Amino acid sequence: MDATTESNRVTRHVRVEDEPLVRGRGRYIADAPLPNQTYACFVRSPHAFARIVSVDIEAASKAPAVVGVLTAADLEGVGSIGRHPPLPGRGGKPLVMPFRPALARERVMHVGEPVAMVVAESAAAAQDAAELVNVEYEGLTPVVDARAALREGAPQLWPQAPGNLAVDWPGPAADPDANVRTVNALFAAAKFVAKIAVMNQRMVINSMEPRGATASYDAATDSYTMRACSQSAGTLRDNLLGIMNLPRERLRVVTEDVGGAFGLKTGAYPENVALLVGAKKFGRPIHWMSTRSEAFVSDNQARDTYSEVELALDEKGKFLALRIRNVCNVGAYLGSIGAAIPTLSFSRCLPGMYDIKHIDISCQCAFTNTLPTAPYRGAGRPEASYALERVVDEAARVCGIDRISLRRRNLIKPTAMPYKTAVGTIYDTGDFEPMLDQALALADYEGFKQRRREAKKRGKYRGLGVCCALEHSGGAPIETALLTFPGNDTLQLSLNVQNTGQGHATVFSRLVAERLGIAADKIPHRHGDSALELPGYASVGSRSGMTVSHSLMKAIDAVLKKGKPVAAAMLETGEADIAYKAGHFEVVGTDRRVSLFEVASRAAAMKKRGDIAEDLDTKTTTETPQTFPNGVHIAEVEIDPDTGAMTVATYSAVDDCGRALDPMIVEGQFHGAVVAGLGQALMERTIYDADSGQLVTGSYMDYAMPRADNVPPLRDALHNAPATTNPLGVKGVGEAGTTAAIAAVMNAVADAIPGDAGAHLDMPASAARLWEACQQAKG
Repeated sequence: MDATTESNRVTRHVRVEDEPLVRGRGRYIADAPLPNQTYACFVRSPHAFARIVSVDIEAASKAPAVVGVLTAADLEGVGSIGRHPPLPGRGGKPLVMPFRPALARERVMHVGEPVAMVVAESAAAAQDAAELVNVEYEGLTPVVDARAALREGAPQLWPQAPGNLAVDWPGPAADPDANVRTVNALFAAAKFVAKIAVMNQRMVINSMEPRGATASYDAATDSYTMRACSQSAGTLRDNLLGIMNLPRERLRVVTEDVGGAFGLKTGAYPENVALLVGAKKFGRPIHWMSTRSEAFVSDNQARDTYSEVELALDEKGKFLALRIRNVCNVGAYLGSIGAAIPTLSFSRCLPGMYDIKHIDISCQCAFTNTLPTAPYRGAGRPEASYALERVVDEAARVCGIDRISLRRRNLIKPTAMPYKTAVGTIYDTGDFEPMLDQALALADYEGFKQRRREAKKRGKYRGLGVCCALEHSGGAPIETALLTFPGNDTLQLSLNVQNTGQGHATVFSRLVAERLGIAADKIPHRHGDSALELPGYASVGSRSGMTVSHSLMKAIDAVLKKGKPVAAAMLETGEADIAYKAGHFEVVGTDRRVSLFEVASRAAAMKKRGDIAEDLDTKTTTETPQTFPNGVHIAEVEIDPDTGAMTVATYSAVDDCGRALDPMIVEGQFHGAVVAGLGQALMERTIYDADSGQLVTGSYMDYAMPRADNVPPLRDALHNAPATTNPLGVKGVGEAGTTAAIAAVMNAVADAIPGDAGAHLDMPASAARLWEACQQAKG
């Protein structure tokens, strides 16, 4: 398909989700207390690694207003919280999956691991009583760094994981050893070899609304209900069923408004399971809402991947081969797809926009005494883009070719599409060189030298960084949409995927309205209820737009197909004479017609009488292949060498998200994702003390987050090459800004500081690091 270009001027309209939220009528976790509700407080480990000698709950159990205390002894028969898809390692050796209890029994493996749950009549009473739980520990020596954990003599976390190795992944090649030999030969013969080592630092996710849940148990039906903030009620329910060994009909999960998620709220946590068990044991609903301090030591964290990257080039600057060795810190337990992030997700982003015929990538995942790493905005995509784009800039320095020219000569040509990559994926569409040109124009690349000269007169260093990013969207291909006609001239749209800020009710209701020619306000949106039984997965990986639109298009076609014979009977004509237009079935060439809602009502009556097998209510499940969004992002920075203070002066981007279902929401997703990337590049960093395993950056006093004054003017545009793998050509956009921003900013830093003093800085680009690099450059 031909690419289309759109400016950043988009049609503005009202998002239907916003009014209740801005008026304080949202329904978040803390907004719906149940009758007779109790409150939970978790007793958490102060140690990173220790044996539990004893847990004494007597004093806490007798405290005022306490309903009861739950410990590991109450969790017999409950399975492991850790649920990870199989990931074969070198030689077919399986991924090591340690048992993760809801409440620690014998050992604690990281600071913040829950040991007991105190339930009381109020949150304050539960917190007071939790301080009376006496846990005796025998401290062990922790290890918090992945590379340190893999060294000989490091403390061992799990007996089934010698050397703390969770998996040694040899890469996606069918014959990894043969692939290594091929790549080694190309490197040996290469004219130029660029080498870098980069660290993608650990991140705290920091959703606006922390995690929380309310669990209740119905003794009459022996069933549970959990109201939780999640990214799919169905996905969370299914996860919990496996952990608690329950049949489907005995657990319902409900999710209403969610204050941000970004991958954090996909799967089950220990607290979810403890709350369910406690609700049955104590016979009352139990509510728990994480504090911000708790979130720092109990939420899944992210990134924490070290990459050694090499790029081989010939004498003309043609990319010959890429070699990457990753070491990832998966934490004390395996988080949701934690080991798949630096392996499968990372590798599927390669070779980016570039024509690199040979790739050798492998990864070692290590257990440490830290929180599990799991999906966060990008989940392997930013890490891959960062490694690739940093080494491309290094290659430009090594071979002396201008960095723009080097990128341009290695871009995959449109005529090569569909392009099968060296890692086995297939890019169906992409129009990379015009996108590069458009981004350079948007950033006023031609005027950069003048801006640099002006900065130099003011005693500042100015630099420009480019990132040509390509990622993958989708992952889980199955998704379901349900269209039902409840009466009153309405069409109910029900989805499995959860809106956590993406505007699902706005986008998908309008999409259905446009296709059927009816008013969008006639299409209420429902989600967040596992009882809907809609197969699919969570709102992750920028998958919702492409998978849901696919299911909706198929469902709409089915509705119209079923409606046609019913309309023909109502209009007393042949089915071949019926056409659908603007919300009505009509007899072609006449003014005789009946509305979609009238036909739906008649079909429901006919089904009730047994005249037809199906009414117009339609549930459709589809499988949508992965897509490959891409973009060119350009950051311009200015550094004060005397203080290390840096500002991001401008940020420009051109992205390909396939078809933009709602350009305004696409723009919002881009802005939010870029800010997340700026946070990582400029300031965010999770630090554990190497000796004690304590979380040093355990609050906003020590963990910096981006603010409005850290964000430059954002110039953005679209250059879309619609996907060919789903009906509307949607690719996805939620991760794009984060995927590209970190490399664009850090390449700009390297360009700003004279010589190569800034070329090998790790994130975040703090004032101290920048000042040191500037002094090195002066020296």
